[in-house]
Amino acid sequence: MAKPTTMKGGQVRVLIGNDEDPIVYAAPCGFTERSVTLSKNLEEVVIPDCDDPDAVDWVGRDASSLSMAISGEGVMAEQSVETWLDAWENPNSVPVKVEWGFPNKTITWTGLMHVESIEATGANGQRVRKSISMQSDGEMARVVTPNA
Repeated sequence: MAKPTTMKGGQVRVLIGNDEDPIVYAAPCGFTERSVTLSKNLEEVVIPDCDDPDAVDWVGRDASSLSMAISGEGVMAEQSVETWLDAWENPNSVPVKVEWGFPNKTITWTGLMHVESIEATGANGQRVRKSISMQSDGEMARVVTPNA
């Protein structure tokens, strides 16, 4: 049986872009966990049986939209706290790049996202942890690149 080719958690990267031209992306320091959720919104329609109107109808589903959400946790790093705060305070979405780095290829999404929330949690004598949530704002364009 062939074993799957997998990636480690550090190869799921979230990079925030600046307002330069061209945009320069950097991964803010401090994430120890990150989650990327790809969603498809569906609209339902009941499809009747034309030959037997008394039969129980089946539900048909049509795709209506796609969305990406990112959540991440880690330590509140001084090196990146202002990057996150600037993105959260910005009334506009910010450029974001998301990478899944497999050994043989990298899948990259690029687009705009809103920093929806930042949560800082700390207990006496322990390091402050952060939780960040982001939501896509329009298309996140996907590109697959073979690794050399």
